[in-house]
Amino acid sequence: MKMNASGLLAVGALLLLQACAAQAPASSRYFDSSGRPDVLSGGARRIEISTSQGRFHVWTKRVGNNPTIKVLLLHGGPGGSSEYFEAADSYFPGASIEYYYYDQLGSFRSDQPDDAKLAALLGTEHFVEEVEQVRQALGLGRDNFYLLGHSWGGILAIEYALKYQQHLKGLVISNMMASIPAYNEYAKNVLMPQMDPKVLAEVQALEAAKDYTNPRYMELLVPNYYEQHILRMPLAQWPEPASRAFSHSNQKVYVPMQGPSEMGASGILEKWDRTKDLPAITVPTLTIGGRYDTMDPKHMEWMASQVRRGRYLDCPQGSHMSMYDDQRTYFTGLIRFIQDVDTGRF
Repeated sequence: MKMNASGLLAVGALLLLQACAAQAPASSRYFDSSGRPDVLSGGARRIEISTSQGRFHVWTKRVGNNPTIKVLLLHGGPGGSSEYFEAADSYFPGASIEYYYYDQLGSFRSDQPDDAKLAALLGTEHFVEEVEQVRQALGLGRDNFYLLGHSWGGILAIEYALKYQQHLKGLVISNMMASIPAYNEYAKNVLMPQMDPKVLAEVQALEAAKDYTNPRYMELLVPNYYEQHILRMPLAQWPEPASRAFSHSNQKVYVPMQGPSEMGASGILEKWDRTKDLPAITVPTLTIGGRYDTMDPKHMEWMASQVRRGRYLDCPQGSHMSMYDDQRTYFTGLIRFIQDVDTGRF
């Protein structure tokens, strides 16, 4: 069968379109939100959750599309917000990683129950079930669901994995030890002795008097603790998302669970310890620690050896917020872990 010139041109154009479609999907599919229920809001959704104190809504926001890699971010605090994870915007899209911001109940962009209801919900049990309801609403599952928990979010990620790891493809425990008593010992025996003795004595005197709202308390802690172990930059130079997240912390969640002291835990979580349970975690797991972290990096390296399939990422310039003060190391290692699991290389 012969074909005229116009027919040949039409076939050529069709083949060109097909070739472009085959070559372009990496970026075009990643940024294509058509058909997604959150397209009108740019990826943001308020998800209804059921609790012992009634029904509430929590805020989430999706970035990107990837059917095999979907990362749910669990922020620290407790009572913090997911805003400081905005550092991921500089790295995850380039690696075609779909990820979800999520403010836990009582946190900045989610519902704020009244004091009595909120107090009744404070504990790992509630938050584990909250994460599970969020997972279901977002349609995350065994073939694509990565859970990344930072600080308090790391506690929550461990607790979730111990109950629901059948839904996980991968787990990341960032800058969090598996034991609060061990963390308190590290703070007492390692971090506090590094401080100027006069500064430490004054801080401890304020804590003994429970004078935590005294401006002097933070005047001492910012240069001597925060800028040394939380985020190793002068406070005035902290990245805007980190400063914004700290300003939005809900003390009605933080203080009952963590305690009022910035150099140790004394609240609901004071005796939390899952060191003996780590071998029960069988999904691929990455632990992340920083040399200058508030958490013991050696302990976090040890955690990777206790889970069934673990890897440790060391951030030699990092502190508790290693995603900022050792950012390239943090995200390069994190992305490598996710891609290794996704491609079966882990």
